[in-house]
Amino acid sequence: MIPFLHKRRLAACLAVLATLGAGGLMARHGIAATAGDATVAIQDFAFGPGTITVRRGTKVTWTNNDDEPHTVVSDSDPKLWKSPPLDTDESFSLVFDKPGTYKYFCTIHPRMQGTVVVQ
Repeated sequence: MIPFLHKRRLAACLAVLATLGAGGLMARHGIAATAGDATVAIQDFAFGPGTITVRRGTKVTWTNNDDEPHTVVSDSDPKLWKSPPLDTDESFSLVFDKPGTYKYFCTIHPRMQGTVVVQ
């Protein structure tokens, strides 16, 4: 049991894990990654930095600093992950286990786009 997780976030995290399966891109909330952590700020209707390069196994956390809700959704088909709408000061985290380039966007504001490059 992870007491600090909101039930909705935990349910979303478990749904992503079930979809991805073991050994793939892992979605987690509030669990430290062994390769380190990286952050992306959601501010002024933009992801900052727009492109982030991380090592395999890094947990990337997006935090909404805007007064409007935002999402963080993979640009792939099928979707590798989809965050719930994040209100002000809420966060969403993913651990990237596979090297590659992962593009994402906000479904509420599709012009908001970003990229995670995993080495």
